[in-house]
Amino acid sequence: MKMRNFLSQFFVGRYGAYGTDQMNKFILIIAVIFLVLSYITPFSMLYWVAFALLGYAYFRLFSKNIPKRYHENESYMKIQNKVTGFFKNFTSNIEQRKAYHIYKCPNCAQKIRIPRGKGNIVVRCPKCHTEFQKRS
Repeated sequence: MKMRNFLSQFFVGRYGAYGTDQMNKFILIIAVIFLVLSYITPFSMLYWVAFALLGYAYFRLFSKNIPKRYHENESYMKIQNKVTGFFKNFTSNIEQRKAYHIYKCPNCAQKIRIPRGKGNIVVRCPKCHTEFQKRS
């Protein structure tokens, strides 16, 4: 019970008081991967990189500069959302290409989805209303 009181008092006013954030989780996962790779491969530098990443994760967890750590996590989340969004779009486009042709408007470059197997059709762009002929 004394240790629990000590830890609760220690974390008062620190960034890690309410748990870890997404950036810390990512840093810890990368550190563990580097530790495993340092034991498998002959590169001893990976061990030191993993150790530095663990140190940075604990520094963020024990930091009293809460607004800065929050801003770091927000920046990380923006980058993570861009990367995951790219891969979600990529897989979605692959699935859509099975049932649709995707063309770009020659006037405004708007992407237009046309069902496959309809023959030659006239396509009207929903954005600029340009008409053009394509094979579906």
